[in-house]
Amino acid sequence: MLSLGLSKLQLQGPLMNTANGTSPVTKFILLGFPSLGRRSRTLLCALLSSAYAGTVAGNLSIVWAVLRETRLQRLPMYILLGNFAWLEICYVTTTVPRMLFDLMNPGVPISFHACFVQFYFFSSMGATECLFLSAMALDRYLAICHPLRYPVLMSPHQCWALVASCWLTGFLWFMMPITLIIQLSFCGPNNLDHFVCDPDPLLAVSCAPAPWTGQTFFTMSSLIIFATVLFILASYGLVIRAVLRLPAGAGRHKAFSTCTSHLAVVGLFYGSIMVTYVNPAAAGSSGKVVTLFYTVGTPFLNPLIYSLRNKEMKEALRRTLLGGR
Repeated sequence: MLSLGLSKLQLQGPLMNTANGTSPVTKFILLGFPSLGRRSRTLLCALLSSAYAGTVAGNLSIVWAVLRETRLQRLPMYILLGNFAWLEICYVTTTVPRMLFDLMNPGVPISFHACFVQFYFFSSMGATECLFLSAMALDRYLAICHPLRYPVLMSPHQCWALVASCWLTGFLWFMMPITLIIQLSFCGPNNLDHFVCDPDPLLAVSCAPAPWTGQTFFTMSSLIIFATVLFILASYGLVIRAVLRLPAGAGRHKAFSTCTSHLAVVGLFYGSIMVTYVNPAAAGSSGKVVTLFYTVGTPFLNPLIYSLRNKEMKEALRRTLLGGR
């Protein structure tokens, strides 16, 4: 189904504005940060390259640690974490390599199809990340609030079914609004005031206003953001209530420690993504900086947060990286 959806996106081409005979746009130019000089571009390119390398290395270490440790492969928390780390690698790879290319080669266009393929994967992985963060909150809720039923409610089989549903739903979520946007006529100018193919800059260069199309995309964005964040808050509200009923001591501390790293990631991701997709008016350089943070900064920090706050993961990473047992 996913491959069929992508085929649809790729087979559709840029449409001609037949009303005035304007030639169709076949390429776009991602302006990125046009006010930066060459030295600033080089510095930003170096910083982004380091962040990208660190993100891939850190998240790949988590994936490899989960794959290497047979015991972790049977624990739902680490099944989810391994998939989440792999998602972060894919997420940054959809944007950062092209961003680095544009920084060092400003003005080189991106093809119509390549732009929309990036748009599709970038949006879909963002939706999938929201769903995975919700799934991880559900796992913590079941583990802490229903410990006796947890092995049944979140067995490895059930966990993998949950993982598959997150991937599938995330990659289908934006299919309709992206299909609507790709069918618009684009007649120039072909400059997109962003470093990634995103709805705001694409709608800005369409031949005619398309408020319904834009509203559809932002409604879908707001729906998945608010639905998942409310689910996460409700889950942790119940978790906190259950933990506070425990006797003060190691049990309460351990329960809280398994949640803090996930809550830190939730705060970083949702805090930045809401500014962009729930408030589309946040455009210009400030909007680009916020987008840069949740597309590069958050995936870079995630493995650090999980490895520093999770003793079991820290030990697994140590054994993986140092080759010990």
